Amino acid sequence: MLLCVAVISALVKKKINSVKLPPSFSMSSVLPTVFFVLGGPGAGKGTQCLNLVKEYKFIHLSAGDLLRAERASGSNDGNLIETYIREGQIVPVEITIRLLEKAMTDSPTKLFLIDGFPRNEDNLIGWTNRMQDRCILKGVLYFDCPEEVCVQRIMERGKTSGRTDDNEESLRKRFRTFYNETLPIIHYYENKGLVMNFKADLSPDLVFEDVKCCMNKLL
Repeated sequence: MLLCVAVISALVKKKINSVKLPPSFSMSSVLPTVFFVLGGPGAGKGTQCLNLVKEYKFIHLSAGDLLRAERASGSNDGNLIETYIREGQIVPVEITIRLLEKAMTDSPTKLFLIDGFPRNEDNLIGWTNRMQDRCILKGVLYFDCPEEVCVQRIMERGKTSGRTDDNEESLRKRFRTFYNETLPIIHYYENKGLVMNFKADLSPDLVFEDVKCCMNKLL
């Protein structure tokens, strides 16, 4: 795992100036504060983000929700997103950052939870290249939950959610992607001392008590 972290660190340094995104992002003189929120499918990220919004007045940006909204729009990007999500794959960074930066630009509040991002090396490089000097990354909230617990949660959610990816075949693909591509990113930030690890198979209220203990020290 140390080798994997070292490889990612080297690739970030090498590619930091190689990703070119449109210069559309404009910030005020006050840099926004950002927390990334990561965890496997069904780990409870959305629930805890809602709690944080209520308690601390965060703006919650869900990469997945932004992508799904764009997918439903019928745009060219939306059609591409549909294919990637259906196959349990990660959407190209250019699309994701374009949606995130628009949402951040449009918000008068500059305290953000970014849920479900960065998910892989490409996301990390794209974010670092575009955003590292435009915000303060305060920490990474990692909700760690066993796969089988997450599967049970999502299969129950799938009965009413209407989401095409809330089925076991897509779910198992999403977990393989999480293990192979997202978990190394969590370890990368852990090596930088930015990760707060929460045991997410507890009840939502107990998980949030742990979250509040950390957030009260940082905000």
